[in-house]
Amino acid sequence: MSDNEESAVGRQSEDDGGQPVYRRYVALGDSFTEGVGDDDAARPNGLRGWADRVAEQLAAHARRAGGPEPAYANLAVRGRLLPQILDEQIEPALELRPDLVTIYAGGNDMMRPSLDLDALVARYESALLRLADSGARVLVFTAYDAGWAPVFRRLRGRTAIYNELLRPAAYRAGADLVDYWNMRGFDDTRMWGTDRLHMSPLGHTLMAAEVLDVLGVPHAVERPQLPPAPALSRAEQREVDREWLRTFLVPWAGRRLRGASSGDGVSPKYPTLTAIEV
Repeated sequence: MSDNEESAVGRQSEDDGGQPVYRRYVALGDSFTEGVGDDDAARPNGLRGWADRVAEQLAAHARRAGGPEPAYANLAVRGRLLPQILDEQIEPALELRPDLVTIYAGGNDMMRPSLDLDALVARYESALLRLADSGARVLVFTAYDAGWAPVFRRLRGRTAIYNELLRPAAYRAGADLVDYWNMRGFDDTRMWGTDRLHMSPLGHTLMAAEVLDVLGVPHAVERPQLPPAPALSRAEQREVDREWLRTFLVPWAGRRLRGASSGDGVSPKYPTLTAIEV
């Protein structure tokens, strides 16, 4: 047995029913993982998000199984590009000796005028290999299919190519895939915040359930069950579009022109492993 295999056996366990128990969960990424769109003034950075919800359920399950106290770190920072996530978050994550790592990256890169997808995913694969070799279970996300959404549908072709490169890279690295591209339920505007880019609390709740199901961990997260959305009149839709231009598109374009990022001056929510209250 290799050192990596020994470390994996030492850090991962199962409950009496054979279900996995995770006690050192580390979440990596950008605004998606930080929790932007799911405001909670009582939490660091004023955000909750799907990763916090997952951590809560993992902690509850681990406590029922007994043993060491579970903990959670979230190193994600909004606005980060994939190379920045790898440069800034991989080493700190490995130092925490996690038994579970989730990582989402590449969404911000997709909105850049040009990028080398082959080089980007090749670097991503190397990072995934490092994480998996540490003995942690690694979950990596495909990018979302926004083909139904105005403006963002223009990125659909680029996103599809990215995903086709990422799928075999994740397989070769031994990472599990959370297939955001093929998820159902996110083609409802109520799953998204007013910026149309970040998930709403409902979207974060649905994502938490999806991730926990991939992990095979029992949980109490209920998928949102929504009635049909009310149709907007043309006047109402124009007002919604004007608000989106004012609150998201104009500020976003201004940051791009200035070379600034929404994550400038933002620190990770939980930079060290922290006990989670459930």
